[in-house]
Amino acid sequence: MKSFVKSWKSSVQPRKQHKYSYNAPLNIRQKFVGVHLSKELREKHGLRSMALRKGDEVKISRGQYKGKTAKVERVDLKKSKAYLAGIDMIKKDGSKTLYPISPSNLIIRSLNLEDKKRKKILDRVGKK
Repeated sequence: MKSFVKSWKSSVQPRKQHKYSYNAPLNIRQKFVGVHLSKELREKHGLRSMALRKGDEVKISRGQYKGKTAKVERVDLKKSKAYLAGIDMIKKDGSKTLYPISPSNLIIRSLNLEDKKRKKILDRVGKK
């Protein structure tokens, strides 16, 4: 039986933390794909990090693609991975597929502000 209890979050034991993240519903998994903002966006909006969305422009800060910038093609909440345009992996048969990158290795350079909820968050923070 899959069950989700928020109290697992506060456990020190790795097995319970893993169970928390594995069984977490999608609305809580959205918080797992939080990404730091660039210095310019941090000063402009007064926020340190934000959830990753399709259409954001990000810079890769770790791994074999370090230093490259690309747009987010899709965000997989089940696997907690981001897929970026132009960041491909070549398979054995020669075909290309998008390379999954952990959101913790990304920095948001520009935000996709088409989402009304996201605009509302930025407006709320900007008023303080």
